[in-house]
Amino acid sequence: QVQVVESGGGLVQAGGSLRLSCAASGRAFSDYTMGWFRQAPGKERDFVAAISWSGDTDYADSVKGRFTISRDNSKNTVYLQMNSLKPEDTAVYYCVASEGDGSADYWGQGTQVTVSS
Repeated sequence: QVQVVESGGGLVQAGGSLRLSCAASGRAFSDYTMGWFRQAPGKERDFVAAISWSGDTDYADSVKGRFTISRDNSKNTVYLQMNSLKPEDTAVYYCVASEGDGSADYWGQGTQVTVSS
């Protein structure tokens, strides 16, 4: 069973920065596609960013140029560096580890990010 644990959320003023971390257990971390999603109150869970096993990245338009996803396979960890934060970035941020063959997704419990204006 793969366990995914997020950390690094908190309260920050608009224009500030936060770095989220996501640690995933499992022998095949380097094979996982790792992603971040977020869910604001009363809204659906939305895609934020993803990084493949080879390091290819993808971002939602709303965060391009402000957020950066990276991974350290030696630490089984993926990061989301969030800069120039806006109040509309306020949400619970979830990390997901996806099997390379698409057979399963493993979600974390989420970490709250609150951006004050």
